[in-house]
Amino acid sequence: MANPWRGDVALRINGETQVMRLTLGAIAELEAELESQSLMAMVERFESSNFTSQDVLALLRAGLRGGKCDVSDDALYHADIEGGPLAAARAAAELLARAFTVPDA
Repeated sequence: MANPWRGDVALRINGETQVMRLTLGAIAELEAELESQSLMAMVERFESSNFTSQDVLALLRAGLRGGKCDVSDDALYHADIEGGPLAAARAAAELLARAFTVPDA
Protein backbone atom coordinates (compact mmCIF):
# COMPACT_ATOMS: atom_id res chain seq x y z
CA MET A 1 0.00 0.00 0.00
CA ALA A 2 1.36 3.41 -0.97
CA ASN A 3 2.11 5.71 1.95
CA PRO A 4 2.26 9.36 0.82
CA TRP A 5 4.05 10.34 4.06
CA ARG A 6 6.98 8.17 2.97
CA GLY A 7 6.80 9.55 -0.57
CA ASP A 8 5.24 6.39 -2.01
CA VAL A 9 3.48 6.42 -5.37
CA ALA A 10 1.53 3.41 -6.67
CA LEU A 11 1.50 2.44 -10.34
CA ARG A 12 -0.10 -0.61 -11.96
CA ILE A 13 2.42 -2.34 -14.19
CA ASN A 14 1.43 -5.50 -16.05
CA GLY A 15 -1.66 -5.84 -13.84
CA GLU A 16 0.26 -5.60 -10.55
CA THR A 17 0.42 -2.59 -8.28
CA GLN A 18 3.99 -1.49 -7.66
CA VAL A 19 4.85 0.99 -4.91
CA MET A 20 7.61 3.39 -5.92
CA ARG A 21 9.66 5.77 -3.78
CA LEU A 22 12.52 8.16 -4.47
CA THR A 23 15.13 7.41 -1.83
CA LEU A 24 18.21 9.62 -1.61
CA GLY A 25 20.21 6.95 -3.44
CA ALA A 26 17.58 6.68 -6.17
CA ILE A 27 17.59 10.47 -6.58
CA ALA A 28 21.39 10.50 -6.89
CA GLU A 29 21.25 7.80 -9.58
CA LEU A 30 18.51 9.73 -11.35
CA GLU A 31 20.54 12.96 -11.35
CA ALA A 32 23.47 11.12 -12.90
CA GLU A 33 21.32 9.35 -15.49
CA LEU A 34 19.55 12.56 -16.53
CA GLU A 35 22.84 14.49 -16.42
CA SER A 36 21.19 17.21 -14.35
CA GLN A 37 23.30 20.18 -13.29
CA SER A 38 21.47 20.26 -9.97
CA LEU A 39 18.55 18.78 -8.12
CA MET A 40 16.51 21.92 -8.80
CA ALA A 41 17.33 21.74 -12.52
CA MET A 42 15.92 18.23 -12.62
CA VAL A 43 12.73 19.29 -10.82
CA GLU A 44 12.33 22.36 -13.06
CA ARG A 45 12.63 20.14 -16.12
CA PHE A 46 9.45 18.36 -15.08
CA GLU A 47 7.66 21.43 -13.73
CA SER A 48 8.15 23.21 -17.07
CA SER A 49 6.89 20.16 -19.00
CA ASN A 50 10.25 20.07 -20.76
CA PHE A 51 10.78 16.34 -20.27
CA THR A 52 10.97 13.34 -22.59
CA SER A 53 9.58 9.83 -22.42
CA GLN A 54 13.11 8.70 -21.52
CA ASP A 55 13.01 11.09 -18.55
CA VAL A 56 9.71 9.54 -17.44
CA LEU A 57 11.15 6.02 -17.73
CA ALA A 58 14.27 7.09 -15.79
CA LEU A 59 12.10 8.49 -12.99
CA LEU A 60 9.95 5.37 -12.89
CA ARG A 61 13.06 3.14 -12.80
CA ALA A 62 14.50 5.20 -9.93
CA GLY A 63 11.19 5.03 -8.06
CA LEU A 64 10.93 1.28 -8.60
CA ARG A 65 14.48 0.76 -7.32
CA GLY A 66 13.79 3.03 -4.34
CA GLY A 67 10.61 1.08 -3.61
CA LYS A 68 12.53 -2.21 -3.90
CA CYS A 69 10.30 -3.40 -6.73
CA ASP A 70 11.64 -6.24 -8.81
CA VAL A 71 10.93 -4.87 -12.30
CA SER A 72 13.84 -4.98 -14.72
CA ASP A 73 14.62 -2.11 -17.08
CA ASP A 74 13.67 -4.29 -20.05
CA ALA A 75 10.39 -5.34 -18.42
CA LEU A 76 9.54 -1.69 -17.72
CA TYR A 77 10.37 -0.71 -21.29
CA HIS A 78 7.86 -3.29 -22.58
CA ALA A 79 5.37 -3.00 -19.72
CA ASP A 80 1.66 -2.46 -19.91
CA ILE A 81 1.20 0.56 -17.66
CA GLU A 82 -2.41 1.02 -16.63
CA GLY A 83 -3.50 4.41 -17.96
CA GLY A 84 -0.77 4.45 -20.59
CA PRO A 85 1.92 7.09 -21.10
CA LEU A 86 -0.11 9.84 -19.44
CA ALA A 87 -0.49 7.83 -16.23
CA ALA A 88 3.23 7.04 -16.32
CA ALA A 89 4.08 10.74 -16.67
CA ARG A 90 1.68 11.63 -13.83
CA ALA A 91 3.25 8.99 -11.57
CA ALA A 92 6.74 10.29 -12.41
CA ALA A 93 5.71 13.86 -11.56
CA GLU A 94 4.05 12.66 -8.36
CA LEU A 95 7.25 10.86 -7.35
CA LEU A 96 9.18 14.11 -7.61
CA ALA A 97 6.51 16.09 -5.81
CA ARG A 98 6.27 13.61 -2.93
CA ALA A 99 10.02 13.44 -2.57
CA PHE A 100 10.19 17.18 -1.86
CA THR A 101 6.89 18.10 -0.20
CA VAL A 102 4.87 17.02 2.82
CA PRO A 103 1.45 15.60 1.88
CA ASP A 104 -1.73 17.34 3.00
CA ALA A 105 -2.77 16.25 6.47
